[in-house]
Amino acid sequence: MMKKIGILGSGTWGTALANMLVKMGHNVTLWSKFEKDSILLKETHTHPNLPGSIISSDINFVTDISKACLDMDFVIFATPSIYIRETANVTKPFLNDKQVIITVSKGIEKDTLFTMSEILEDVLGSSFNVVALSGPTHAEEVAKGLPTLIVSSCKDKKIAKLVQEEVSNNVLRVYTNTDIKGVELCGALKNIIALAAGMSEGLGYGDNAKAAIITRGLAEITRIGLAMGCTEQTFSGLSGIGDIVVTATSTNSRNHNAGVLIGQGYSLKETLEKVGMVVEGINALEAAKELEKKYQVELPIIDVVYRIVKDDIPVTMAIPLLFGREKISEI
Repeated sequence: MMKKIGILGSGTWGTALANMLVKMGHNVTLWSKFEKDSILLKETHTHPNLPGSIISSDINFVTDISKACLDMDFVIFATPSIYIRETANVTKPFLNDKQVIITVSKGIEKDTLFTMSEILEDVLGSSFNVVALSGPTHAEEVAKGLPTLIVSSCKDKKIAKLVQEEVSNNVLRVYTNTDIKGVELCGALKNIIALAAGMSEGLGYGDNAKAAIITRGLAEITRIGLAMGCTEQTFSGLSGIGDIVVTATSTNSRNHNAGVLIGQGYSLKETLEKVGMVVEGINALEAAKELEKKYQVELPIIDVVYRIVKDDIPVTMAIPLLFGREKISEI
């Protein structure tokens, strides 16, 4: 059944989703904060960070945010995580609790330690149905129609199922999960592990080191997730191991690429300039440290990434710091 869908944010993921959903027959409106970006998409049918993809002319491109909210069945928040609260406040007058609110942003708010869905509920109210769409989903591949699996997560299973039904197609298979906190925690913290994997590659280390970082990084995310009351199976699923693998290994991953540059000796400022897009792993570091303190768990890989990025210790100190820890059992 055709839905009216508003997407807030014309970055790579928002644009890729708009392109896919409009081809499914949905009526899609894509909002951009910047008029020049909206005009570029509308006139050239290309996105500078989605090379090789043709953006459909059937998308409604707007810069008036109300037009992407009013009368929509689904409203998708696709802005960087640090702008979710601001965007929610701006859109609040144009939304109602009969709409399904979806977040595809991945992060944790520094001051509140809220996930993206929690921020939306905090601003909009608890009567709103909020769904997190998360998983191993590079925008570049979704825009090209390559096979992809994703998770629709909501505390209300019926709402998660509704989104599953309307978003699934012949190249996107959607699963449901009611553990929305666990799904969103994975989406935020895996970006930090991807930074670590990239740093390892930048330092010239091999596949052994990368596999170790992914495996032990997932153990850290699982540890904090269980302390927060999340469901253990979430971490072995698409939003857990699936997302960490794709983000920590692919050249499409801005977090992985940022880590490589830092490993090669570039400063944080130089790294961010070279990547040219938001690196969510950097934004998640402060919140991750606060969660570590609050729940009194050990996150050694995340700790080392924090010290490299925030305390400016040499990236070459990573191995001595991690290997010098007390010897323990894996289980």
